[in-house]
Amino acid sequence: MADYVRHNESPSPLFTFNGHGSEGFALDWGTHTNSSGHLATGDCNGRIYHWTPRSSDWAVSNRAYLGHTDSVEDIQWSPTEPTVFISVSSDHSIRVWDVRAPISSGSMLTVQEAHPADINVASWNKLQALNLLTGGDDGTLRIWDLRLVHSCYSGKKSNDGSVPAYTHLFDYHKKPITSVEWHPNDAGVFVATCEDDQATFWDISLEQSEQELKQSNESSSNHEADEDLGIPVQLLFVHGGQTELKEAHWHPQIPGL
Repeated sequence: MADYVRHNESPSPLFTFNGHGSEGFALDWGTHTNSSGHLATGDCNGRIYHWTPRSSDWAVSNRAYLGHTDSVEDIQWSPTEPTVFISVSSDHSIRVWDVRAPISSGSMLTVQEAHPADINVASWNKLQALNLLTGGDDGTLRIWDLRLVHSCYSGKKSNDGSVPAYTHLFDYHKKPITSVEWHPNDAGVFVATCEDDQATFWDISLEQSEQELKQSNESSSNHEADEDLGIPVQLLFVHGGQTELKEAHWHPQIPGL
């Protein structure tokens, strides 16, 4: 950095793609060994492009992946399937794509109205690849089991909402969620940030047993106070020492940080 400043260098980008035609916020690198260097990018017009690495640059799909009717807000590659990624959008939907399929075939799976508002962020669990976490403008955090998603929404199946494909719904936050991320070493733990100026830490493995529920119902004003505040048992910790929280990440080498 010091050498860069000293010589006032202005390096040019390795590669530039001008095909989007509008601003965009969604992008993700492939993390699987067989998708290393692959990139997916999404824009405010609902278009997604797939970048394939070459020896000195990238080849970008000459046609966009189409399906979303509003801005693509986040993209996540599968940690186990090198050709699969998901996208979430301001059109309230989640879409699952496979780059092996013709672009014209569209998304493999679509969950319409996955949230009742814009979906801002998503995180794919690298330790339990069937679990997907999303956060939206409605303030809710939802965890999706991709087996249920496939069962409810694959092919021509329709879902009347009687069997939700999500396994958890947390409505502790009352303002838009700005980021979510699963813990890299603990499959049940994740962090979320919100426009309410809070970062919250969660553990979905925590469930009250029937005996614990009975005891807490019989006893304490603390339990009643927690219920009044809408505090779920899975909420580990609330950090409220910052404002305008936009993003949170776990340290890749120091567990718990």
